[in-house]
Amino acid sequence: MFPKKNLLHLQPCFLLFRFVLWNNLEVVSKNQLTVNMIRKLLLLSAFVVFYRMAGMADVSFEKVFCDSTLRLDYIAAGNSKESHVFLDRMHKFGGWAGRRCNLDSIPYVGNGIVTVADSLSGDTIYRHSFSTLFREWQSTPEAAVTSKSFQNTFLIPLPRRTARITIELLDARHDAVASNTHFYSPDDILVKESDTRGKSEYRYLRKSGNAEDVIDVAILADGYNASQTEAFYRDAEKAVTAILSHEPFKDRESCFNFVAVATVSEDDGVSVPRRKEWKKTSFGSNFDTFYSDRYLTTGNVSDIHESVSHVPYEHIIILANCDVYGGGGIYNSYTLTTTGHDNFAPVVVHEFGHSFGGLADEYFYEGDVMEDSYPFDVEPWEPNITTLVDFDSKWKSLLEEGTPVPTQRSEWQRYPVGVFEGGGYSFRGVYSPADRCRMRDNEWHGFCPACRRALNSLIDFYVKE
Repeated sequence: MFPKKNLLHLQPCFLLFRFVLWNNLEVVSKNQLTVNMIRKLLLLSAFVVFYRMAGMADVSFEKVFCDSTLRLDYIAAGNSKESHVFLDRMHKFGGWAGRRCNLDSIPYVGNGIVTVADSLSGDTIYRHSFSTLFREWQSTPEAAVTSKSFQNTFLIPLPRRTARITIELLDARHDAVASNTHFYSPDDILVKESDTRGKSEYRYLRKSGNAEDVIDVAILADGYNASQTEAFYRDAEKAVTAILSHEPFKDRESCFNFVAVATVSEDDGVSVPRRKEWKKTSFGSNFDTFYSDRYLTTGNVSDIHESVSHVPYEHIIILANCDVYGGGGIYNSYTLTTTGHDNFAPVVVHEFGHSFGGLADEYFYEGDVMEDSYPFDVEPWEPNITTLVDFDSKWKSLLEEGTPVPTQRSEWQRYPVGVFEGGGYSFRGVYSPADRCRMRDNEWHGFCPACRRALNSLIDFYVKE
């Protein structure tokens, strides 16, 4: 389902072939070009292509990376019309818990891409895609009248030698609107080693294998004081149980480690600004993000990563000790949800669908403030919504023969997989694969078939060669 290689790696080979052919044509006329000369040119080009591809095949994780992590802290800033991204700092720490396969590929474009290239050969050795709170904020009314900055942190394996790192921010049309290129050198004395001393206690809730072989999910506490550590562990267990009760996670449990990190807050509970409640917590989580009552996020992203650098992790879930309904999930950033509400279980699964799975919201409301998030003439990058611009790349193969496109929602029981208008906050022009799905409501029992397939493919991307 996901592309394995980028043919741009071969571009120098084709350019060389064209150069050699052109220069030979300068020497002899077209009529004088012999069969032997053509054969030699073809053999030369084939050799160069083979050499290039052989070099790519020889590149393994162990050859280009150390078993360590390079943490990249960025600041994304701007407004509705301008986007900028700046390097804040780099940290490194021992152990790499991320993928060791498909290094130069990405499963989804997301709202941004980090590309790591070897500074000598120019070859891409690692790519990582993501979404940002900044990109969401740019579509709000506030962004039209002011500028703001947002923290972003990403993890890459530590390169063995100097590497060129480029981060790009993409708009809704998948066009780059901001970029920054910088370098990592093993000799750079300003790349700080993260201090793992005095970090929070932790407990593995599920351990299926070594960190390098499975997907590692860290669950952190926010708004739990020193006397509430055991309560946090119980809530973390509920979150894991909820996730693993849903397919495909249930069937793929052996692909995951879940570790609970008991980060302790000064106050219990998290901030609810509309109630004038402000709490001192580990990560400063707060409701009313973008003035939306239920949207629970945190802007202290680098603090999150600093607090968990002593355990192997790739993905992050933050549990907020609060009974107010809400949450948030940002692709390859974090899941954040409250534990005291009756809908804690379905919400944490839904938000994990965003942060881990890159799934879009399938719900919609007429007149929703976010209804213009997806241009109708561009195919969304998320696997579970479509504008029909490139439906072949989505769940078209799952449709039963004779399924009408679009599919009426009144016929959802007849067509468990269809093309139902409405999704991605848009009442019209965006389509979703099912009328019932965890990515649409809290009452339905699981993910729709299209989401399940997408999640399965993503798990394969992380753990299979």
